[in-house]
Amino acid sequence: MIGSRHSETTTLSLRSIAERASHRVVLRRRLPAPFDQTRIYVSSEAGLKFLRPRLTGVDPVLLGLVGEVVRAGSTVWDIGANTGLFTFAAAAAAGPGGTVLAVEPDTIMVNLLRRSSALSGQRAGIDVLPVAVAADPGVSRFCIAARNRATNHIEGFGSSQTGGVRTVQVVPTVTLDSLLDHFPAPDVLKIDVEGAEQLVLEGGPRLLRETRPAVICEVAQANAGRVTQIFTEHGYQIFDASRPAGTRQPVDSAPWTTLALATDRTSRPASTDDG
Repeated sequence: MIGSRHSETTTLSLRSIAERASHRVVLRRRLPAPFDQTRIYVSSEAGLKFLRPRLTGVDPVLLGLVGEVVRAGSTVWDIGANTGLFTFAAAAAAGPGGTVLAVEPDTIMVNLLRRSSALSGQRAGIDVLPVAVAADPGVSRFCIAARNRATNHIEGFGSSQTGGVRTVQVVPTVTLDSLLDHFPAPDVLKIDVEGAEQLVLEGGPRLLRETRPAVICEVAQANAGRVTQIFTEHGYQIFDASRPAGTRQPVDSAPWTTLALATDRTSRPASTDDG
């Protein structure tokens, strides 16, 4: 047991050193099929996995969900876009007739998103908005994780996997409902905000009540109760998106990879079996 812990600690230390040593490396990578006509700029700041020659094994569940819920002409909001894996896969799936809003408060990631947006391709137009999303408009303190920027978080949230905090930025916050006043309403909403997902959803009652997008959301266990309550109150069914689409049944509590679908939506992912 002691040897095992020592080995695990050494592995984590070496990984941390590798991540920090390669933080300035920026590469252009092709997305996995079926989005492989799209390229994006990546950095180890989003995790060492993005330095692989191929991104085939990077978050296959998330990319699979793009294929399920994003249709040609869709409008997609990506809250917590980071390096843009979901943003650009969704833009490819939506095509030139669609639109994508990438919301990301970290200035380094915003720069990568904008560089990627400038690359040519047959995809939806992408707007990059450098803010955080929360329950109320205002200002928040945003923590840049020491290991990599994939685990950046609003102060008071986040997890133990950050390796500490490198620096803190002051960022403006908006709500989902306020975004409706400035951008086309989404057909698909993706949320990955490192533990602040309940804040994001609490700021979107009008969006959930009136727009009724399909929602893909990473949900920390501590927030599962409140997130479940929000979705249930607004007439959504919750599915565990980590399960194969054809085997899914509604679940009683929001899992880590949540897919929430409005019960009255007329257009549902064709491959989702909700019994």
